Amino acid sequence: AIEDTARLEELPFTHERKWMGVKCVSKSTSDSGIYYVKGATENVLKVCSHILIDGALQLLNSESKDAIINVVQEKEDRGMRTLSLCYGGTMNSLVYVGNVGIVDPLRNEVPDTIHELHANYINIKMITGDSKNIAISIGQKLDIYRGSDTALSGDMIDGMSTEQLADAIKSVSIVYRSTPRHKMKVIKALQSNGLIVAMTGDGVNDAVALKCADIGIAMGKGTDVCKEAAEMVLGNDDMSAIVEAVREGKNIFLNIKNFVRFQLSTSVSALMMIAITTFWNIPSPLNPMQILWINIIMDGPPAQSLGVEPIDSGVVNSPPRLPKKQVVDLYMLARVCVSAAVIISGTLWVYKNEMVDGQVTARDTTMTFTCFIFFDMFNALSCRSLTKSILQINLFGNTTFLFAISASILSLFGLIYVPFLQTIFQTEALAFDDIIMLVCLSSSVLIVDEVFKLLLRVFGGDKKLTANTSEDTKHLIP
Repeated sequence: AIEDTARLEELPFTHERKWMGVKCVSKSTSDSGIYYVKGATENVLKVCSHILIDGALQLLNSESKDAIINVVQEKEDRGMRTLSLCYGGTMNSLVYVGNVGIVDPLRNEVPDTIHELHANYINIKMITGDSKNIAISIGQKLDIYRGSDTALSGDMIDGMSTEQLADAIKSVSIVYRSTPRHKMKVIKALQSNGLIVAMTGDGVNDAVALKCADIGIAMGKGTDVCKEAAEMVLGNDDMSAIVEAVREGKNIFLNIKNFVRFQLSTSVSALMMIAITTFWNIPSPLNPMQILWINIIMDGPPAQSLGVEPIDSGVVNSPPRLPKKQVVDLYMLARVCVSAAVIISGTLWVYKNEMVDGQVTARDTTMTFTCFIFFDMFNALSCRSLTKSILQINLFGNTTFLFAISASILSLFGLIYVPFLQTIFQTEALAFDDIIMLVCLSSSVLIVDEVFKLLLRVFGGDKKLTANTSEDTKHLIP
């Protein structure tokens, strides 16, 4: 009975020998003890000399070993993890007693998660300590291992040079019978091919590989050492969180670009407008209080609201960007210059048209001030998407943006129509016809940008904005 048994010694599992054992002795007898061992079949057979068949001991010959391996492979082909069991008085001459097949079902959400990762241009490689048959069976169920893919063992990796592994890893989707040091070699091989590598892990031995990877992902139930070495921790051990992280990361980068584009176009417009009037010795179209209001109040809330734009499905499914791709590129600078040119031209036209007698009046600055702010609002609307028309996005999807625009316009009307504020900002009330004319004029910046986006979609430029030089730019290693 178990209560009558004492454990004398424990031989822990290691990645090298791939089995673990204990030495137990009966408390009621004086024998030296018996070893009980479980582990990978091919490694367990190396320490066995006999086999137990129908209660009788027989010599373990090559035929018996082949029969055992065939039975184990049959179970592994069905996706079972197998353990072989043996016992004996000495570790060099154990008795093989059988094997068990363990069904470890896949989580329901994993196949969908793998599909979504593939849709996000993330190539997945599975590194496991299991045998080749188990690894391939699971890989096929998850669509990780396909017909043209290959599988490498840890021993095969040990026999390769760095250059050979870097070349071979391109078609490898499964690494079986591996140890933590093989993870390091695979990571470095992928990185040598110019790829971005993310690796998942949960054990102490995975910490070094997580640190070596571009993105280390630790399991929530993993060790503290593993979590500290990782950049990302899956709180519920759910791989679908990786998909959400990829989506959020892409969206954050896009929102940063939209934010910067809006701020640059607005700042360049205001700066150039003042510079032009100063150079031509023309009275400034805006007084200091109006300029201060534009920079602090009118630009701030709309710009901030662009940073919380909802995730764009078109961007989520686009290829990953190059790691060294700049936020401000030539394409953005071209868009900024075009928008700024439209804003400056329209605002200065209004200013010139109003200043007929060469004297700057409250009406002149009010019309110019209002025109510039309306240009700002339409420019913010066009910056909500890099490539999509405003007719293709959900206009009411970003409630923060709607509140920011509404608050900006209401504050503008307050400056124009509230007597107390008119005195401070040197404005005067405008007629309804003036407002309609300014709205129609300032909408030109949106129309020009819509034409720009249409040309990009027609000629495929929108796809080139997020394209990379490599088809597979990120690898996830679970």
